[in-house]
Amino acid sequence: MKKSLSLVVCLIVLAITPAFATKNAVKVVDLKLTVDQKEIDRNAPQLMSYAPVVEKAKHSVVSVYTANIVKVQRGGLMTPHEQFMRRFFGMPMPDPRQGQQGQDNSTEERRLPQGIGSGVILTAEGYILTNNHVVANQNGEDADEVMVQLSDGREFSAKIVGRDPGTDVAVLKIETSGLPAIRIADSDKTMVGDTVFAIGNPLGVGLTVTRGIISAMGRKIGIYGKEGYESFIQTDASINPGNSGGALIDVEGRLIGVNSAIASRTGGSVGLGFAIPGNLALNVIRNLLEYGEIRRGFLGIAISDITPEKAEVFGLKDSTGVLVDNVEKGLPAEMAGVERGDIILELDGKQVTNGNDLRLNIAQRRPGSEVAITVFRNGKKKVLNAKLGDLDKHAGESGDRLFEGVKAVALDERMRQEYSIPATISGLVITEVEPKSPFSRHLREGIVILEVNDKKVQTLTETRSLLRKGLNKIYIFDRSYVRYLVLNVN
Repeated sequence: MKKSLSLVVCLIVLAITPAFATKNAVKVVDLKLTVDQKEIDRNAPQLMSYAPVVEKAKHSVVSVYTANIVKVQRGGLMTPHEQFMRRFFGMPMPDPRQGQQGQDNSTEERRLPQGIGSGVILTAEGYILTNNHVVANQNGEDADEVMVQLSDGREFSAKIVGRDPGTDVAVLKIETSGLPAIRIADSDKTMVGDTVFAIGNPLGVGLTVTRGIISAMGRKIGIYGKEGYESFIQTDASINPGNSGGALIDVEGRLIGVNSAIASRTGGSVGLGFAIPGNLALNVIRNLLEYGEIRRGFLGIAISDITPEKAEVFGLKDSTGVLVDNVEKGLPAEMAGVERGDIILELDGKQVTNGNDLRLNIAQRRPGSEVAITVFRNGKKKVLNAKLGDLDKHAGESGDRLFEGVKAVALDERMRQEYSIPATISGLVITEVEPKSPFSRHLREGIVILEVNDKKVQTLTETRSLLRKGLNKIYIFDRSYVRYLVLNVN
């Protein structure tokens, strides 16, 4: 579980043992996938049975089993962790006297089951779509072993070709051919109320099909954190743990989504299931396989959604669009002529509904590509042309890492609202502190660094330049109080 949806409803990724990781693809593949652009016939008479549709599609869905390899001692003393792992997985405890008597005290490798999920066959040559959290271990690394079981019972060892934690998409490869690849639909053409089917391996019971409708589109539930990219299809088709990576199909048996998460009070299905749209998943896979990596475009702006109050003061008819709160100097948006206070209405002629929509749209484009941005400024529309930058390159140059395991950004209006920071406060706001960071005892998300060694700071560059090896005097704002910290920087 990553985040509470309310006080009692939790969001759950659907593999038995969820985890997140990051790794670029290691093999560049020219993957040719055909997307059926035809919309379903919503005026067709309702069928009494969808068995022919489901029968064909279900053979394109597989079960995914993962395991980790751990080293355990044959005899002698064991660490507390090794003892816990043995008891948890029901392994016999060795006789400690063996080590004392000079007998076998070596180690051996044991295979520990990690999780169960699902996957979807994309090509006859064995490329399979699944979730990142299905094939990543608890340390955020590749699972040691991944096995794929086809609907006919055959099993194959699978290679993890690429994973993207930002969208929770992964692609596997098994060495075989002639597989029943699923048909793919344009997920942008699905509508709330369309009948859908979820296919997967819930709770490890075997291939299961459930029916429902699309309940909502474009849901952002925050399960992948601030760095994630979410625009879920919500469905009431029953899905449960183990369904992760399985197919959400339409009435023609075409893939429109990848089942990924549920909201539940009990851990089981309550009719709130979430699937990654097929178009988003395929965009990620094309990047992983055709380019060998995930590269995302960026503009270099801080944005916020349009509220009714903002719409009124900025002269808008409704709350559609995104307000530009800040434009970073020297970056693509400024070079294209975007200004603070602009309302972004469209990208390449397509309406922008909110900030998440804009962020996701830009992130799916390749760095260097051009985009036409329609803005509303001083009561008039204006079209600006921007050449997108490289998000990874920008992060590498400017970055947001302040200390080991600590990320921070310059305080802007969006950050001020998110962390409820008064207008009188300025400085550098902490956005993330990893649990294993040596600074986790002193810093937390939302703290504002005001001064470093008696000098006021506004940017990461200033802050880094003022830090020195050894002890540093840090003046901070924390929960309505200001105070000093002394941090030892190596």
